[in-house]
Amino acid sequence: MAIKDPNGKQLREHLLYLLNGGGAHARFDDAVKDLPENLRGAKPNGLPHTAWMLLEHLRLAQWDILEFSRNSRHASPEWPKGYWPETEAPTTPTSWNKSIQQFRRDLKAMQELVGNPKTDLYARIPWGDGQTILREALLLADHNAYHLGSWSMCGDCWGPGRADSDPFRPLLKTRAGPFGPARLLYQTDQLFKAPRL
Repeated sequence: MAIKDPNGKQLREHLLYLLNGGGAHARFDDAVKDLPENLRGAKPNGLPHTAWMLLEHLRLAQWDILEFSRNSRHASPEWPKGYWPETEAPTTPTSWNKSIQQFRRDLKAMQELVGNPKTDLYARIPWGDGQTILREALLLADHNAYHLGSWSMCGDCWGPGRADSDPFRPLLKTRAGPFGPARLLYQTDQLFKAPRL
């Protein structure tokens, strides 16, 4: 049973806005649209992940957070191996679109869980160790924003002086971000290899 919260409606609205990539956050659909097929499995110079690896990481982590939030029998994948794809590129021509569709379905399911007034955002998840739906929704929004921000800033990694033959060069104008190289974000990501908080 949900607790009486005079600000509950506004909190749910803010969470839904955040989960959808609202405000200053990168939006999923903006990040994945129009990425040429030949770049989906290519690593930008100096970066450890391909677009495919990031897409699958986003999908797998979101799926785990969603299932943990609603399914007492869910078993999370092994950390960190289970949260990354086994390949650097999609294995079939349809893998990319299937991953995008599953990400969207799971995001919608999390939004429905959060938006449901019967969902107690503050109650501890009985099969967890202190987590709440509120905490999991914030974790999901933060994780998605972090990796989508990294993705959208990729254009800054090439900078002046790189060969014009770099296959990512055409994306520079559309995917460059104002905050400097994404390399720092990726390196920071590699430093913190910890399980769910």
